[in-house]
Amino acid sequence: MLDQDKWREIFDSIRRHKLRTFLTALSVWWGIFMLVILLGAGNGLQNSFERNFRDDAVNSLWIYRGRTSEPYKGLPAGRRIRFTNDDYELVRDEIPGVEHITGRYYLGGEYVVKRGQTVLSYDVRCVHPDHQYLENTLMESGRFLNLPDIEQRRKVCAIGNVVAEEMFTAEEDPIGEYLNVKGTEYQVVGVFNDEGHESERRKIYIPITTAQRIYEGEDIVHQLMVTVGDATLEESRAIEASVRQRMSERHSFALSDKQALRIWNNISEYQDFQLIFTFIKGFIWFVGIGSIIAGVIGVSNIMLIVVKDRTREIGIRKALGATPWSIIAMVLQESVFLTSLAGYLGLLCGFGVVYGIHHFMEENQIEVEFFYNPQVDFSTVLTALLTLVFCGALAGLIPALQAVRINPVTAMK
Repeated sequence: MLDQDKWREIFDSIRRHKLRTFLTALSVWWGIFMLVILLGAGNGLQNSFERNFRDDAVNSLWIYRGRTSEPYKGLPAGRRIRFTNDDYELVRDEIPGVEHITGRYYLGGEYVVKRGQTVLSYDVRCVHPDHQYLENTLMESGRFLNLPDIEQRRKVCAIGNVVAEEMFTAEEDPIGEYLNVKGTEYQVVGVFNDEGHESERRKIYIPITTAQRIYEGEDIVHQLMVTVGDATLEESRAIEASVRQRMSERHSFALSDKQALRIWNNISEYQDFQLIFTFIKGFIWFVGIGSIIAGVIGVSNIMLIVVKDRTREIGIRKALGATPWSIIAMVLQESVFLTSLAGYLGLLCGFGVVYGIHHFMEENQIEVEFFYNPQVDFSTVLTALLTLVFCGALAGLIPALQAVRINPVTAMK
C-alpha cells in the first residue's frame, strides 16, 4: 500500500481520465452524502417523536369523554358523556392495574398571571398530585401538588422553570411567593422542569378541586389519565377494556360505541412508532445504499476502461513474472482509493450539513415540532466507512479478474 510507484501509477491514471474519474467520484460522493443527510433527517424526526413520548409517560392511558354515536337501551345517540369526581374515584379504586391517576379540568386558553408590575399569560392546568408521573414533571425546588392540597382545596401552585424565570428575578426564590391567576392569589410551592417542549415549562399547575370551586366547575372532570406500571401491551389493553366496561355501565352507552369514550393507549402508540421508524430507517438505508451502488458501478466501469488502456502494460508485467495477486492488488488499490476518497469527502460534507443544521437550531433556539436534534451516530459512520471499502473492492474485482486473464503474448502484439 506504501509503494510510491503504485501510487504514482494511480494518480497518472486519474490524470488521464480526469472528467470520467470526476463524474464517477461525484456519483459515489453524492450517494454517501445523501445517505448521511437522510439518516440525520430521519434521526431528527425520530428524536422529535421520542421527545414527545418522554414528555408523557409511555405506560399511560388517556381517557377522553365524547358523544354517543349509537342508541343504547332506549337512549338516543348524540348524548354527551360527562365525567365527574366520581369517575376519577371509580377508575382509581375499581380498575385493577392502575398505578397513578389524575383528572384534568380545563379552564380554556391561557390566563393572565400578575405579580407586581409583571403581567404575562400562561397555560393553567388543574390536576391531581399524580399528574407529575403522567407528564414526567421533574421538580427543581419545592414540591408538586399533594393530597392535602386537593382535600383542603388550597390555593397553591407548581410552576414551570420558564414561568419562574419570567415572573421572578434571579435573586428571588419563588417558593412561598404569590402569583395572581385570574384574580386569585396562589402561593408557589414548587418549580419544575420538563424534558419536552418549552411550552411544557410555561405551565402552572393548581389543585383540580380548587379550580372546580373557584371557576364554577362544580365536580366536572374533563379528562382522565392513568399509568399502568410495567404492564405489557396485552395487559394494558385488558385495563383499557375494563375502563370501557365500567364507564359503559356508569354512563349507559354501548361497548361498541368508540365515540362515547376515546382511550389513547401510549404503549400501543409507542410500539407502532418504533415499528414505523424501523421501516423508515430501512428505507433510508435502501435509498442510500442504492445510490452508493450506482456510484460503485460507475467506478467498476471506469476501472474496466483503465484495464483496457493498460492491457499492454499488464501483459508486460505478467511476462516479467508478475503474480496474479499483484495484478489484482494493483487494480483493487486504485478502485478502493477512488471509492474511499469520494465517499470520505461525501461523509465529511454530509456531517458538516447535519452538524450545521443542529448548531444553527441550537444557537437560535429554534424548536420545530417534528424535527429535533438531527444527528448521525458513530456506529453509522463506521458502518458507512466499512461499506465504502467493501464497495471499492467490489467495484475493482471484475476489472481485476479481467486483468488477470490477459494473455501476455496477445497483449504485446
